[in-house]
Amino acid sequence: MTNSTSVRAIPNSTDRWQPRFFTIWSGQSLSLLGTSVVQFALIWWLTITTNSGSILAVASLMGLLPQVVLGPLAGTLVDRFNRRHVMIVADGLAAAASLVLAVLFLSGQVQIWHVLAILFIRSLMGAFHQAAMQASTSLMVPTEQLTRVAGLNSTLLGVINIISPIIGALLIPRLAIDTIVMLDVVSALPAILPLLFISVPQPPAQAGDKSSQQNSIWRDFTEGLRYVRGWSGLMLIIGMALVINLLIAPAMALLPLLIKQQFSGGPDHLAAVQTLFGIGLIGGGILLGVWGGFKRRILTVQLGLGMLGIASLLMGMSGSIGLAMAGMFLVGIGATLVNGSLQAIMQAVVEPALQGRVFSLTGSAAAAMTPVGLLIAGPAADTFGVQGWYLMGGVICIVFSVVGLIVPALMNIENNSAVNQASS
Repeated sequence: MTNSTSVRAIPNSTDRWQPRFFTIWSGQSLSLLGTSVVQFALIWWLTITTNSGSILAVASLMGLLPQVVLGPLAGTLVDRFNRRHVMIVADGLAAAASLVLAVLFLSGQVQIWHVLAILFIRSLMGAFHQAAMQASTSLMVPTEQLTRVAGLNSTLLGVINIISPIIGALLIPRLAIDTIVMLDVVSALPAILPLLFISVPQPPAQAGDKSSQQNSIWRDFTEGLRYVRGWSGLMLIIGMALVINLLIAPAMALLPLLIKQQFSGGPDHLAAVQTLFGIGLIGGGILLGVWGGFKRRILTVQLGLGMLGIASLLMGMSGSIGLAMAGMFLVGIGATLVNGSLQAIMQAVVEPALQGRVFSLTGSAAAAMTPVGLLIAGPAADTFGVQGWYLMGGVICIVFSVVGLIVPALMNIENNSAVNQASS
């Protein structure tokens, strides 16, 4: 059985790729904003209903576990099926789950476990959608424009991080929670409708390759795993990401404690620091969008790592809230340079038919260290002080930034994929 969607070559910069891509992208952006507002409202509802830190921790895990545990499976399935259909189904099921939750709120029958289950389902569908969209972007966008698109995505995330809590805070006292949850259903429409009419390119392996479609899911998964393991440069990136996520993610969780202990600040100071982080994300996204990064994208990654290290040291050593705000601004810019450039590298180099698996495998591996880091960071901060965690993270990032410049496998990552290594 052949795929009804025609195979399309990767577009050139002269092709009119923008209308199709940005129509889909705009719809997805509106949906993401609606989802973020609803997420804020649900977390606040759990907070005032339970007054339990344990419940909030479980809610965070419900949003994280699908990405870590089931992300590789999602990527494998994305590579086996029509990616446009995967996005439609994922967005539709997420909206349906929110609709069920809205009905439960409206009828007064909602329980805590209902909300936690819906958070899990929404995160799982998000894993499928993200893998499909990332893998499709490389076939819709010219290679030389991928870094700019990654910067645009980072700008979008920064904007959403700033405005979704504001929108949520404005809506919560004015609307019932069931009405707010319905926003997730409504915002899914602009994400789904363009996909019903606009084709999304498929990699060649999906266009009538019958033998490939007969492979088992496990075989597809192991194929992606072998690809990742056979690419020494990517393995180094994953190893670095594991260590950085082990340190940086808990540092964000420890931020309120840092503000309180080191700067004697209050909630207004915390809000200001978090806002500067969002502005940094936007600034980094604009920088990537206009500049595009170095021609060798890995140099932009190393620059971003250096900025992360300097920012973390600044926050750990400083006694000034103003310098801490400057540090968080640099964190936002540095994170954008690192993540945006890495995403562009992988979209440009990884075989299109493997991108779903490779993206999900690398993302799940990196995210797996976040809960480990959270378990370690609390006792470590109590024993050695919260500043020590920031100082350690800063030193590690700077070391990675400098050492990475002299590692051939890392510096040649853009022209030394697993396929090239296997054939050499």
